[in-house]
Amino acid sequence: MFKIAKLFRFKRSNLLYLVISLAILLWCVSVGWGFTQALAAKPSHILAQSRSLPPLNPNRPTVEAGKELYVSTCGGCHIPVPAEVLPTETWQELLENPQKHYGTSVPNMIRLTQVLIWDYLKTNSRPILQRDAPVPYYIEQSQYFTILHPRVEFTEPITSESCVLCHTGIKDFNYRTLTAEWEDSP
Repeated sequence: MFKIAKLFRFKRSNLLYLVISLAILLWCVSVGWGFTQALAAKPSHILAQSRSLPPLNPNRPTVEAGKELYVSTCGGCHIPVPAEVLPTETWQELLENPQKHYGTSVPNMIRLTQVLIWDYLKTNSRPILQRDAPVPYYIEQSQYFTILHPRVEFTEPITSESCVLCHTGIKDFNYRTLTAEWEDSP
């Protein structure tokens, strides 16, 4: 009887070791599988993920903060172009690659700044109207720029600096105030 009890105890401890070993093995396999799935997944950018969000309320504090950051960040090197002038896809490309900003790099562009500026630009811009149309990277290539300037004939190449000729309120990010020549035009 002594041998049977000793044998029984030995089997119970073996069973306990077996259960613990199986639990550890299962945990290792599940963690390994999770890492494999995470590494195999396509990298997704925060800006691209936020495209699926519903339209934002333009009075939201983050949109206003994004506008202020946009004006101060972009206005440091050139006049900030209104969000409505370029399509959403252009803004997304520019924000996802701040190191490739028209041949230069945008200084001090951190992730929070990108997300807040994207919040503002996405709220105030529109997607490209035509399917499979190329993404315009310059103002004169944008169909929205053309739509916003129906009576204007440009004789020179359009740059953000040429906006100053007609829009007198640019220093206050006001593109609705025009010179006298255009103020009363039909």
